[in-house]
Amino acid sequence: MAASDRNNQKEFDRYFAELKAICVENENSPKDHPEQWETLADFTEDLAEAVIGYQKALSKAEAINSKDHMSSIGYSMARLQVELDDNNGAVKSLEAAKISANKIQDNELKTEIQQLLDSLR
Repeated sequence: MAASDRNNQKEFDRYFAELKAICVENENSPKDHPEQWETLADFTEDLAEAVIGYQKALSKAEAINSKDHMSSIGYSMARLQVELDDNNGAVKSLEAAKISANKIQDNELKTEIQQLLDSLR
């Protein structure tokens, strides 16, 4: 994040490559976790590719039934889908995130999900 904040593209690219390597190395191992894939998607510059990354993160979260991650990932993915003019996809992502959010404590995220969903309807 610091490299991104400093607009240091070379350093950002190096850290991004390291994170991607960690994700790939840990995939389908006990170290595999949706949060690492979500973080990778967060920093993926190509929006369509980032959505694919969030989809992967979401499938990892669903596999371990992590409602917190499912909600967060669904919301982040929906925001990108809106940017890509895929409002139908965003609504589907938000509806799923809203269902998952029923089981979490993060009221701020619940509110953000609902507000974005309301803005799309």
